[in-house]
Order: sequence, then structure tokens, then C-alpha cells
Amino acid sequence: MRILITNNTLAGRAGTELYVRDLAISLQNRGHTPIAYSSKLGDVAGELRKATIPVVDDLRALPFRPDIIHGQHHLDTMTAMLSLPGVPAISFCHGWIPWEEMPPVFPRILRYVAVDATCLDRVLYEARIPEEKVKVMLNFVDLKRFQRRAPLPAKPGRAVIFSNYARGDNYVQSVREACARSQIELDVIGSGIETATNEPEVILPGYDLVFAKGRSALEAMAVGNALIVCDASGCGPLVSTQNFDKLRQLNFGIRTLRDAFTVERLMEQIAQYNAEESGKVCELVRHQADLEQTTDALVQMYEEVIAEFKQSSQADLATELAAAGAYMQSLSPLVKKVINTAPLPPLPPAPIPIPVPAPTPPKKKRSLPSRVLRAIRNRD
Repeated sequence: MRILITNNTLAGRAGTELYVRDLAISLQNRGHTPIAYSSKLGDVAGELRKATIPVVDDLRALPFRPDIIHGQHHLDTMTAMLSLPGVPAISFCHGWIPWEEMPPVFPRILRYVAVDATCLDRVLYEARIPEEKVKVMLNFVDLKRFQRRAPLPAKPGRAVIFSNYARGDNYVQSVREACARSQIELDVIGSGIETATNEPEVILPGYDLVFAKGRSALEAMAVGNALIVCDASGCGPLVSTQNFDKLRQLNFGIRTLRDAFTVERLMEQIAQYNAEESGKVCELVRHQADLEQTTDALVQMYEEVIAEFKQSSQADLATELAAAGAYMQSLSPLVKKVINTAPLPPLPPAPIPIPVPAPTPPKKKRSLPSRVLRAIRNRD
């Protein structure tokens, strides 16, 4: 099966970029042919190419016609839909806030996938997608990459903030003070302070307690770290077997970050650290969030969508053009706002005029003298 996977960028090591990388490699290992598309390439595109996954930033350069489009982010998904007529698609929603995560509406998108209950509400109630087209598929971890660490110590000695949103002037200060009062050494890993790593699976086993959200939280728990849900948006609880199911349905994300950052609140959660309990949470993650299980489910969905598209009465060109027009109309206010508020680019310099010589007038033909003409006529 040939699968085109779209994404807003394939540059920095963020959630959806790494989702594309891990899924594409897993699909290729099963004998499928994935190809990744984004208009912005970078480090993750390099990792994909290193894994021999084709990457393009121009759909005219596609080496084949895909059987299905795995669409992430509406601009890139719609670019693929309009560039590849006759190819069905599924559309993913990975976030509640980002503008690019709003699901697009188009006749050939036959399934919509939300990665948690929060995204499900966005798909159903903001994008107004019919419920029968929507499925929740919770996030995954590459368990081959993130191996389980040795058992945790009875008391935490080392902690890490694992987030690209960590800055020296935001919630990091509160976490640092809470850890200091709890006699825990704290490090920070993330692009926000230029300490991002390409190998978190190597670094995480060296810590006992992790402050993170979303994908980073899931990876830390898969390793066996104790996890406090925490990020720039707010503070959540220490994950336990009692609250795991609820937090997982929310992807350890924005709806779990309800508490304000206070040193006292953080210290309360640190005080609940329990090595044995965190070990049980690790087992839950490794049982429920395996990348291979998600790949199985996605391959089945791809096959169902392809078969359904072949059997259905496909939308005509007029219907697709109307959907494309509605999509362009939804973009219009934002484009105009950006154009009207952004400074206009400077005009290009006027070309230097090159003098053009005046054309040389044609020479007049000289007539023969009259005496010569008379001589010719007399001879004739």
C-alpha cells in the first residue's frame, strides 16, 4: 500500500513530526510504501530520509500516485487533496489550540481521527464532522526505542523538565524551587533553552521524576519514570494507576493542566512519589500504547477507506470545487488580516533604462541621370 503522510512541518522535533517519523518507519517495516510531504523540511525530514523514507516538499515531485492520504494539518492535507484527484483520505486532529489542527471538510476525506477526547470535541463540535465518520485513536510510543529502565529508587534524586516550551523565565522557576526544597536535582531538556536531544530514549532512564505533557509524558512513563503532568499551560497531577485511564483519554494534555503553578502545589505532587506505583503505570503504558498496535489499527483503517471509496458513488468535480471554494473562503479573513497588518515588502528597484539608438533611416535609391535614361530609350 502506498501512503502519503502530510504534516505542517518536518523540521523541529515536536509531537506531530515525530508521529509521522515513527509511523512511516513502522509502515515501511511491514512492507508498505510511505512517503512524507510538508512544505517545510528540516531535521525530522533528515531522519526520515536516513530511514530510507521518501520526503517531498513539492507534490509534483511525487514518485508514485498514493493509494490513500494520511492527512495531518489542514493546509497540507488540502494541498494533497487538490493535487491528487481521485485519492481518498483520512484526516487527523492532534491538538485543541493550534490553528493548523482544525479538520478540513472535503468529500474524499472519509474518516476523521482524534488522538484524545479533547480533540474529539473539536472534530465533532467545532468542525461539525458527523459522528459516524470519527474515531479516537490514542497516542503511541515506540517501545523498541524507549526501553524500560531499572526499577526506580525509593526516593527521587534526579528530575527533568522534558518540554520544548520550557523557558528560563516561565514555570521552570517554580519547578526548580519545588525540587530544591525536596532535595531533588533538576535538569531541563527542550528546544526552548537549546538543550533539545535527538535521543530522549537514552537520556530519560537517568532520571527518576519527569515533568512533561502529551507525547513526552507518554515516553517518560514508558521508560518507567514517575511523571507529573506539567507544562507552560499549567500543572496537573502525579500519574498513578488510579488516574491513568482518565489522563490517557486526555493525552496527558491541556485538559489535565488545570492547576496554577505554585511551589506548594508542585511539592504536594512530588511528595506522592511512589516507585512501585510508577512501575505499574509503566506496565500500563507498555501494554496499551505500543506503536505496533496503532499501526495495525491504521493499516486496517486505510484498507477500509480505500475499499469504501472504490465502492461508493464518488463526488463529482462540481462538489469538490464547491468544497475547495468553501475552504478558500475560510482562509480569506486570516490571509487578509496578515496582509493588512504586516508591513509591505519594499518595492523592487526601478530598472536602469538602457539607451536604445535611433533606427537608421533607409537610404533612398538613387535614380539614373536623365541623359542615361534617354540613351537607353533611344537604343531600344
